[in-house]
Amino acid sequence: MVQGVKFVGDGYTHCEASGALRCGINNGGCWKGTKDGMTFSACIDDHTKGCKCPLGFKGDGVNSCEDIDECKERLACQCPECKCKNTWGGYDCSCKGNLLYMHEHDTCISKDVKTEFSWGLVWVIILGLAAAGVGAYAVYKYRIRRYMDSEIRAIMAQYMPLDNQGEVPNHVSHGNV
Repeated sequence: MVQGVKFVGDGYTHCEASGALRCGINNGGCWKGTKDGMTFSACIDDHTKGCKCPLGFKGDGVNSCEDIDECKERLACQCPECKCKNTWGGYDCSCKGNLLYMHEHDTCISKDVKTEFSWGLVWVIILGLAAAGVGAYAVYKYRIRRYMDSEIRAIMAQYMPLDNQGEVPNHVSHGNV
């Protein structure tokens, strides 16, 4: 073990870094490339051995990893307003006009939000609720007034006969009380 890296082999003719931190020594025997200030490696640090090309590349991971042209292979930027530009190890998506690209949904949306429609909808909902409240209050008042009128008539009928009623008994029963 040297600097936290375990080596396997016979110690004479063959010696290879293994385990965690193996990518620090000769990149673990895997492909490594740098371009435009970006470095990519095919070494997988959490594996004991083996190489795998990073996302955006294809190849064996040991001798070579080549850039995938996501734009040419139609792997990204599928929306009609999208404009794709291949980069080394990835791609850049942009939208035409005054649109903003949403990577998660692979779509373009408008940068200018139209709030007039949404505020109009809020006002329609508020006015609808207010109208429903006024209507419910009117029905409530009508029913209370009708109930109170019948109660007052019943009380008055006990003490004096009313014009629109015939003979009324002295006691009016309202259920089992």
